[in-house]
Amino acid sequence: MRRGVLAIIHVFVDSSKLEDVASEITKLEEALDVYEVTGEFDIIAIVRADDVVTFRKLLKDKVMKIDGVKSTVTSMVLYTHKREGRIVEE
Repeated sequence: MRRGVLAIIHVFVDSSKLEDVASEITKLEEALDVYEVTGEFDIIAIVRADDVVTFRKLLKDKVMKIDGVKSTVTSMVLYTHKREGRIVEE
């Protein structure tokens, strides 16, 4: 299994830019999954980076600079108990 930092980024977007922001996040090589969702935030992106410093650069220099991104809230994955329907034993 690939190591590194796995994070879930919740993105609040200017509604007129939703499709553009989703498209730009999808283009990022660090983005594993990108979802348009209901609720407080508009997009959820699952991303992987080599380490916290690299993740910080991704967030600061790429995600936050996308036109239409208003704000983000990030959750760092500490441990995976189940993935794709299967229990993970590490």
